[in-house]
Amino acid sequence: MLRYSIIIALILGVVEGVTEFIPVSSTAHLLLVSRLLGADLGSSFIVLVQLGAVSALLYVYFGRILSIFVSFPFSAAARHFTITLFLGFFPTVVCGFFAYNFIKSILFKEMIIIHITLIIGGFILLLVDRLKFESKYFHIENYPIPLAIKIGLFQCIAMIPGTSRSGATITGALILGADKRSAAEFSFFIAIPTIIGACVLDFYKNYNVIVNNIGKEIIIGFMASFITSLLVIRSLFQVIAKRGYTPFALWRILIGFVGLFLEIFP
Repeated sequence: MLRYSIIIALILGVVEGVTEFIPVSSTAHLLLVSRLLGADLGSSFIVLVQLGAVSALLYVYFGRILSIFVSFPFSAAARHFTITLFLGFFPTVVCGFFAYNFIKSILFKEMIIIHITLIIGGFILLLVDRLKFESKYFHIENYPIPLAIKIGLFQCIAMIPGTSRSGATITGALILGADKRSAAEFSFFIAIPTIIGACVLDFYKNYNVIVNNIGKEIIIGFMASFITSLLVIRSLFQVIAKRGYTPFALWRILIGFVGLFLEIFP
């Protein structure tokens, strides 16, 4: 049965919380840090720290989500927004259904691929952030359906470990004409069904392992992920307004090269 020391669980929970909603790939960071700490990440830990992160997102946006839910029968705008979220999420459902075993059993074990993906994604994000795309969409409630579907297709790319779900959706949204703030916000909202869906699938596939390994270390990891995610979600828009996405792109490139070096010269 997998066991994690309290310190390691705390560190990995913080890593998940800090990296889940910024475009740097939480999966790559979890795998890299766990290797450096000598910890063997298990399905139970990954699922529950991700639930900690998405719980923070639900907490921050609870009022807005409740408003959409309550007004859904009466408001065309609420129905439109719900449909765009569903259609933005749907491509990931299809890809995840067919590619789950390949991703979990092969790609997650290829650290060199993950580090290279970090580097490539960093350069792409850096380029997109520096280029001046014309912003046509400023409010996620008004995103047209074709835009949401296209962003959802970008999210499918993030199934490759190291790509970053938020990185793929934000990059896609910027290229397609969203402004920087709304791109991040739509990435937040589309993360809710995506992460919950991934956790449900992992829970279904690894039910016995997860149930048998829920202990104080995993609870600590969940809480650390929840608290740090709250801090990141509340501060991210200020960082984007002042710095754009360049700091995240540079960090991806740096951590990708560091990880690649450690992999080649262990």
